[in-house]
Amino acid sequence: MQELILVVDDEPKILKLTRDYLMKDGYRVISAADGMEALSMARREKPDLIVLDLMLPGMDGREVCRVLRRESGVPIIMLTARSEESDQLVGLELGADDYITKPFSPRMLVARVRAVLRRAQGVLKPSGVLHFKELEIDIEGHRVNLRGRAVHLTPNEFRLLAVLAQHPGQLLTREQLIDQMHGVSLESFDRSIDSHIKNLRRKLEEDQANPMYITTVYGEGYRFTDNR
Repeated sequence: MQELILVVDDEPKILKLTRDYLMKDGYRVISAADGMEALSMARREKPDLIVLDLMLPGMDGREVCRVLRRESGVPIIMLTARSEESDQLVGLELGADDYITKPFSPRMLVARVRAVLRRAQGVLKPSGVLHFKELEIDIEGHRVNLRGRAVHLTPNEFRLLAVLAQHPGQLLTREQLIDQMHGVSLESFDRSIDSHIKNLRRKLEEDQANPMYITTVYGEGYRFTDNR
């Protein structure tokens, strides 16, 4: 079945243009014009991906993203104003998988949708269940448990954690991480790696200032500590 995309924007012209291009590329598309309607549709229709504008009437895109991330790992592409880089970083820290700045090319949006879906649906090479002290990572099942309790990660967070954990003790540069995150947009993911690492530490580490699992090698990259 064709993937279902939920597009959320309060500008009718952008909704129509985005819907037309996505449908032309073979996707099914539903739309919402405000945050509350977006949440209702996301819960009811279970879309495969959400294109979410940051500036919405009533409940804005940040709050919609925050609520969605408490409930599901659905891929989210955030639409932001070109001049507000801080908004882009906030969106990524809230769990958005990618961002696109306005004004944007509809063809570029379609390409980003394809890439994010490919990333979310792509299968990492199964290697069983990895154990690191109190952390358990089920690569094939896409599940993470910490001290016996499930940890909810976004698709990007899980794939990044899995790549790091499959190379314990090895320093991985941003370029190496991107190379193994098949289908990732180089520009957007390179700019968001720090946000994803921050989110992973918030969810996995008792002391984020002195992480047990993911350490930063300043100016070079990241290393997953081999503390089995």
